[in-house]
Amino acid sequence: MLKRLARSRKVILVRLISISLGLLIILLPPLGWTQPITGPGAIEPAQLRSGLSFASEAIATLQKDDDLNPAFLWVEQGQKSWQQSHGTPNNSCESCHQEINTSMKGVTMKYPRFDEATHQLVNLEAQINRCRVQHQHLPALKYESDELLGLTAVINLASRGMVMQKTLTPDLIEPLKRGQARFEKRRGQINLACMHCHTQNFGHHLGGETLSQGQPVGYPAYRLEWQKMGSLHRRLRACLSGVKAEIYPFGSQALMELELYLGFRAQGLPLEAPEVRR
Repeated sequence: MLKRLARSRKVILVRLISISLGLLIILLPPLGWTQPITGPGAIEPAQLRSGLSFASEAIATLQKDDDLNPAFLWVEQGQKSWQQSHGTPNNSCESCHQEINTSMKGVTMKYPRFDEATHQLVNLEAQINRCRVQHQHLPALKYESDELLGLTAVINLASRGMVMQKTLTPDLIEPLKRGQARFEKRRGQINLACMHCHTQNFGHHLGGETLSQGQPVGYPAYRLEWQKMGSLHRRLRACLSGVKAEIYPFGSQALMELELYLGFRAQGLPLEAPEVRR
């Protein structure tokens, strides 16, 4: 009788543990889940809008049609660069990474990443140059060069339509905080912060421009005012110039931290590179 009672208690205990573990699995967030960004620069998830929703009908038409989108001139160049064999080992991006639409799908969301060796952020442009220097024994490409813009455009195109999701690893916590602080800090002779335009006043007009939310999901982008493709860092530098603030160098950690914060701030939006803007 006592043995039967002990066995029953053991069965009940095992079942309770199983039920508890099942509930824990259901309640736990999925792998890679990150809490929404909070703070004065953040936007409520229900209010998130990509820059396309602020664009004119003519610009939206250009972006939505790959045959009309001028950014695809750079995409075509990027496809050729991806397949071209060169360097001392005479290899190509494709010889290591295979077909781009498969191997690069979702890659854009992993950058900027934290590099353990240098203790610095590395974005996609910097990673492309690392591959060139370390594996192809080629010189690094200059920021805003057509070849670098083409490669970043074709890599980001592989993720088009995916929803922006970021993973907050321990080594990204401090760079993310610094990026958020840069976004929320007043700066320059105009004494404005990024959030004053892109969080508090999006949808309003500044001169002939409709203020967007400053989302990064479509870069590199073709801007009509530039008459060419440009990186997110070029756009950030233009904003800094607009408020007459210190303009950080291309590829600097300051711009990388802003890029990191913007990526987390944009979680939930679909990726739409390469975009077209005014």
